[in-house]
Amino acid sequence: MTACPTGIAHTYMAAEKLTQAAEALGHEIKVETQGSIGAENVLSDNDVRGADGVIIAADKDVDRSRFVGKRVLVVGVAEGIRHPGELIERVRTAPVYGGEDGGAGTAAGAAASAGTGGGKQRSVGYKALMNGVSYMIPFVVVGGLLIAISLALGGHPQADGGLVIPDGSFWKHVNDIGVIGFTLMVPVLSGYIAYAIGDRPALVPGMIGGWIANTGALYGSKAGAGFIGAIVTGFLAGFLVVWIKKVRVPRFVQPIMPIIVIPIVATTALGLFFIYVIGRPISWVFTHLTGWLGGMTGSSAVLLGAILGLMIAFDMGGPVNKTAFLFGAGLIASGNQTVMGMCAAAIPVMPLGQGLATLLRRRLYSEQERETGMAALFMGLFGISEGAIPFAAARPAQVIPANMLGGAVAGALAGTAGVTDAVPHGGPIVAVLGAVGGVPVFFLAVVVGAVVTALTTVALVDLSERGKGGRGAPAGAAAAPAVTVAAGAGAGGPSGTAAATGTRTEAAPVPAAAPAPAPAPAAGEGDEDGVGEEGSAGDEGSDEGRGDRAQAPADGHSVPSPSPEVLSGYLTARTVRTRLAAGEKEAAIREMAELAAGTGRVTDVAELVRVALAREAQGTTGLGEEIAVPHAKTDAVTAPVVCFARSAEGVEWGSPDGTKARLVFMIAVPEVAAGDEHLRILALLSRKLMDPDFRARLQGAEGTAEVLAVLAEIR
Repeated sequence: MTACPTGIAHTYMAAEKLTQAAEALGHEIKVETQGSIGAENVLSDNDVRGADGVIIAADKDVDRSRFVGKRVLVVGVAEGIRHPGELIERVRTAPVYGGEDGGAGTAAGAAASAGTGGGKQRSVGYKALMNGVSYMIPFVVVGGLLIAISLALGGHPQADGGLVIPDGSFWKHVNDIGVIGFTLMVPVLSGYIAYAIGDRPALVPGMIGGWIANTGALYGSKAGAGFIGAIVTGFLAGFLVVWIKKVRVPRFVQPIMPIIVIPIVATTALGLFFIYVIGRPISWVFTHLTGWLGGMTGSSAVLLGAILGLMIAFDMGGPVNKTAFLFGAGLIASGNQTVMGMCAAAIPVMPLGQGLATLLRRRLYSEQERETGMAALFMGLFGISEGAIPFAAARPAQVIPANMLGGAVAGALAGTAGVTDAVPHGGPIVAVLGAVGGVPVFFLAVVVGAVVTALTTVALVDLSERGKGGRGAPAGAAAAPAVTVAAGAGAGGPSGTAAATGTRTEAAPVPAAAPAPAPAPAAGEGDEDGVGEEGSAGDEGSDEGRGDRAQAPADGHSVPSPSPEVLSGYLTARTVRTRLAAGEKEAAIREMAELAAGTGRVTDVAELVRVALAREAQGTTGLGEEIAVPHAKTDAVTAPVVCFARSAEGVEWGSPDGTKARLVFMIAVPEVAAGDEHLRILALLSRKLMDPDFRARLQGAEGTAEVLAVLAEIR
C-alpha cells in the first residue's frame, strides 16, 4: 500500500517501483494506491489472506486493521521509491501485526510498529501532521481556486488596485462557496491530526477544537490562532483521547465510550482549555508573526524568500518542503499572501529547471531521462515539484544543490517585488487563473530560478562526467598487460596493430587459465566490421566492433591477472561484452548465449536460446530503466553462468517504461539450480540495478577491467 500526503506523485511512483522490483525478483505483487483521487487497485480480503507480507509505504495514516496476523513492514513513501527491492526482502522477516491499535493508526499502534520501518520510519507526530495536511489540501485547493476564479472573472477593479465582486452576482456565490472551503481547512487539519493519533473518537474534538482555534471571538481576540492553533488542538485532542481510553470503566459503559463519552469529555475539556488557557497566547504570537511578515520589505523579504525557496526545493514534497508550504498556506487566511507568493514562485522551479537541463545538454542524459525531462516540464507548469524527483534520485549530489539554488533565487525575487498568491498552490497555473499579484515579476522569478537550476545542474553533471572519464584503471588492473587496439572500424589489419585512425592503450585482464589467443587473420581477412574472429581466450575483437581483446605477452604464455569475483564467479571477463552487436531482442539473446558458450558451461547453444525466448514469450524481462535480464533454466548448461553486455544504441525489449535495453544481463542455470540459486542471482542483480549511480558508472566504465570492477559491487 502506498500513500503520500498530497497523493499526487510519490504515491504512484512508489507503486511503480515496488511493482518493477517484485517482477524482477520473481514475486507476485499487488499495490493499493491511496492517492488524491481515492484508493485504487484495492486489496481484497483474498489478496491479504494469500499474501506472504504487507508493505505500507506511506507518510500519512492508513487503516491497518485488514492486516492483523500478517507480516507488516511500515516505512515512509520515499523508501518505496528508493529501495523497493530491499523492502521486499525485509518484509519476509517483519514482525506479525497484532492489531493492538484497533486498526486505524493510533499512537499506540504506531509505536508498536515503529521497529518495522528501520531507520526511515517516521515519528508519530510527523505522520499525524502529514495526515492532517493530506486531508486539508483538497479544501484549500478547491476553496482557493474558486476564490481566484471568481475574482478573475467576476471582480471589478477598484481605484486602489484591488478587485470587488458585486453582492448578489453569480460570481459572488462562487466566491462564497470558495470561502466556505477555505474556512473548513483549519478544523479539517486539526481533526485529522487528532484522528491519526486517537482514531475515530478523536475526530470530533479535533475538528471542534480547530474551529475554536480559528475563531478568535470565542476567546476575546481579534485574530484567531489559525493553522498554528489547529496543529496544537489536533495533537492535544489526539493524545487526550488516547489517555481517556486507558481509563478503566464499568463493563456496561464500555460500548458507549467511543461514540458518546470520549467525544463529549474530550471536546468539552479541550475547548475550555483552549479558550481559558492557551488561546490568547497563541493568538498573540500568530498576530505578531503575521504583522512582522507583513511588514517585511527590502533585504528582510529577500532573505525570507530565499529561505523558503531553499526549503521548498530541498526534498520536493518531503517534510522540509511541507513545512514551508504549510507556513505560506496558513498565512493566506490571515490576509498575508506574500509568503505564499514566495513559495509559489519556488515550487515549479525544480521540475522546470531539470526539464530544461535535458534540453540544453542532451548528450548528458539517456533517452529515458530526456523523456522524463519533458514530463517534468509539463508538471512544472502545474506546480507539481515531484517531477524533479527522478533526477534527484539519480544524481543527488548534482541535482539537489542546483534545485535549492534555483528555488532560493526565485523565492528571493518574488519576495523583493512583493509577489502575492491567494491560493495554496504554485506554478504558472495559479497566475493564469488570476490568483497571483505581480504577475510579470512572478513569471520572471520562475524563469530565472528555472534557468539557474538548469545551468547549475548541467555544469555539475558535466563536471561529474568529466571526472569519471578521467579516472585511470581501477586498482588491481595495473598488473595486466597493456593492449593496443584499433580505434576505428574496418582497419583490416591484425588485431593489436594500431590503425591509421589512431590507437588507444588500455589494461585488460586475462583469465589465469586462458591459453594464448589464436593467431590474428592476415590483412583483409577480418569480419565484416573490420575485426578478426574471437580468439580462444575470450577475445572480442576491436574496440569499435566487439569489445576488448586480451593480448598475451610476446612469449606466448598466459599471464594471471587479478580479476574481481562477481556473483560467486558466475560472471567473469569471458562473459563480458562492452559492445553488443545485435540490434534486436532475439539476435541479442543469441549473441549472449554464444558468449556464455565461451565458458565451456553450455552444451547446446540452440536449446539455451530456445528456452530464453520461451521465457520472453511469457512476459518481457525488460525491467525498465534501460535494463533487461533475460534468463533461462535448462540442462543445456552444466553450471550457472551470467553474461553482461552493453548496447550503445539500445535494444527494444518491451520494457514497461518504454526504454530500450542498454544494460543486458543473461542468467543461465541448470534445472537443478532453478530454485534458490536462480532467485539469489536475480535478487542480487535487481537490487543493485535499482541504484541509478551504479547504472551510470556501469554505463560509463571503459573496458572489461573497469566494467568488472563496477560489477564486483554486486553482493
